[in-house]
Amino acid sequence: MKIAERAPDQTLIVAVFVLLTLIWGTTWAAIRAGLEGLPPLTGVSLRFGIAATLLFLALRLFGVRFTRTRRERVLWCVTAALGYAVPYSVVYWTGQWVPSGLASVLFATFPLFVALFAHQAIPAEQMSLRGAVGVVGGFVGIAVIFSQDFALIGGADVAFAAGVALVAPAVAAIGSVAVKRYGAGIHPLSLTAVPMALTAATVGVLAALLERDRVLVFDATSIGALLYLSVAGTAVTFSLYYWLLARVAASRLALIAYTTPIVAVLVGAAVFREPITTRMVIGGAMVIAGVALAATRRERLHGADPDRRPERNRR
Repeated sequence: MKIAERAPDQTLIVAVFVLLTLIWGTTWAAIRAGLEGLPPLTGVSLRFGIAATLLFLALRLFGVRFTRTRRERVLWCVTAALGYAVPYSVVYWTGQWVPSGLASVLFATFPLFVALFAHQAIPAEQMSLRGAVGVVGGFVGIAVIFSQDFALIGGADVAFAAGVALVAPAVAAIGSVAVKRYGAGIHPLSLTAVPMALTAATVGVLAALLERDRVLVFDATSIGALLYLSVAGTAVTFSLYYWLLARVAASRLALIAYTTPIVAVLVGAAVFREPITTRMVIGGAMVIAGVALAATRRERLHGADPDRRPERNRR
């Protein structure tokens, strides 16, 4: 009887995980396409503004109410800054030079940073020796990527932007761990709608100040990319992500960065003919292998996770 009760939950979790992989795997190419018409900060502001509007409509539709506690308000600000504004501004800015496939591989270090920060902040997610080996191996993979001749994929500008791109997963990991530790009992839509609205407003102000001389091109490509990123790549995915985060260990959920780069690299190569170098493949494989080690706990995949039991009762 227990097996029959648990099976639907596992099936749904796997289905949502696969959906997130496919959507987020294609958003890297959509970001690159959108940047051809819209400057980075403007693109981030519009993306999160549209997504926030849709999510507030969903809040009314489903009758979701905020707890409005101090903890929830603090998490709104933390998520806006660390989960959305800083990481996505960095991703969009560096996307002007870094190929979408490489960008996705660099962001795949997200679980490595999650493992490091969760080890310090969440008692139930202490890093094992195998996890530590995975973290080290993953960052060795990044070193392999940066040891290549960047002239093959764009030159010094790409090399510098690729280095800056690593700021995004590091900052996003801090935000994710904060939500995992302090977000219990807060509805996922609360952790998406309000922070996204705050992100749209703050990044919009920066865009008005820093990109006022940039030309905005609203053609079929930029509008299509913007709508895809806003609806599928933001409103839908982040709501599902925080739904999963309440039911799955943070370090294990971060495995999504293990599957997303595969989709992103293939799409980037097929759509934009982005180069795939030998060291990028070797380094990317090392990152993914490191993520697999870092995010895999001693418990069996379908076994009991001590830190999941209380959270399953909050649904």
